[in-house]
Amino acid sequence: MSKPIVAIVGRPNVGKSTLFNALAGKNISIVKDTPGVTRDRIYAEVSWLDKSFTMIDTGGIEPDSKDILLSRMREQAQMAIDTADVIVFLADVRQGLVDADAKVADMLRRSHKPVILAVNKVDSFEKYMPDVYEFYNLGIGEPLPISAASRLGLGDMLDEIINHFPAEADAEEEDEIPKIAIVGKPNVGKSSLINKLLGEERVIVSDIAGTTRDAVDTNVKWKDREYIFIDTAGLRRKGKVREDIERYSVIRTVTAVERAHVAVIVIDATEGVTEQDAKIAGIAHDKGKGVIIAVNKWDAVEKNDKTIYEYTNRIREVLAYMPYAELLFISAKTGQRLPRLFEMLETVIENQTLRIQTGVLNEILTEAVALQQPPSDKGKRLKIFYMTQVSVRPPTFVLFVNSKELMHFSYLRYLENRIRDAFGFRGTPLRFLVRERGDK
Repeated sequence: MSKPIVAIVGRPNVGKSTLFNALAGKNISIVKDTPGVTRDRIYAEVSWLDKSFTMIDTGGIEPDSKDILLSRMREQAQMAIDTADVIVFLADVRQGLVDADAKVADMLRRSHKPVILAVNKVDSFEKYMPDVYEFYNLGIGEPLPISAASRLGLGDMLDEIINHFPAEADAEEEDEIPKIAIVGKPNVGKSSLINKLLGEERVIVSDIAGTTRDAVDTNVKWKDREYIFIDTAGLRRKGKVREDIERYSVIRTVTAVERAHVAVIVIDATEGVTEQDAKIAGIAHDKGKGVIIAVNKWDAVEKNDKTIYEYTNRIREVLAYMPYAELLFISAKTGQRLPRLFEMLETVIENQTLRIQTGVLNEILTEAVALQQPPSDKGKRLKIFYMTQVSVRPPTFVLFVNSKELMHFSYLRYLENRIRDAFGFRGTPLRFLVRERGDK
């Protein structure tokens, strides 16, 4: 049984993201006093008493806005309403009851879903309670006074939320679904890629660079296998990170990569690989994640028989520190080679969790040492006693040696290449820990 879904909806700037973060216990949504900063819906797992549920934060609903972004947000919020089991409608006691609230209330009434009306920014019950009663006029039940920022009244609200859960909704732990982070600069086509895989407009796609400011989780199914795709905020070059919002985006890309098993780094074929792409790829490499480099907009590039080789060489040159990364030329617009992306994901996920028996590893080690002698210094030669694999994601090996100082990084790279020759490990970095005998 999947977990119940709770959506927080309301006009822009009533404090939805603040409430979302207070319940999630971590800063997932961007919080800033600019209406419409939460541009996409975001998910978090929340537990209250013995119940767990998935919470969705939505962009603000502006019922009559002609603005393209706000009208897209309204569609997003409608999708969240359609998806949710329970809806929390958030209003703002300081702004009072406004026309737009009544229109949102109409939208929610038509959903025939349980709606909990929460009136936010009630920092003092004595002072604001008379203003809270005004919200009875919406006709969608009793208004609950809360303050998301001061965390007042949240317990009563959560009690009310879980009262509306279906009886059989005691959540079971989900299987470990592979998580795939889609990362890259703004406007390289990350959201378009997910929408193409999904076949519906789940993520806001607009010709405004950097429209997706938050990381969004999306379930995608392919050949009976489920994946969670995390569409991240576009990373900009440091010089352009002027707004707090963009700074959050950088942090969010790092945390999205941390949550993922595999990072798909999307590069714009019309621009070619850039220094910024190398930095983004570096985040995935440092975190030990599986890596696929997807060169998007391949349909927009004029090609001859050498184009693909030139591109490949250029990418390998700029991303020289990750020769293991898988490379794929795609078009999110036309769907070119997208089935191949799933095949590649399966290979990388398999390689990330591949375990090699100690006996087999040591046969390779013995052969490698015989072919190329370990380095020596001042008459003392490096001796490698044995090697063993200690973990996966990424595959991590411990080498026991007579002296750590004698282990040169070039020899370690030589050993890594020998292991890759034998087992492939395509798409995943390998980690090596060097221990002297007697080390813990």
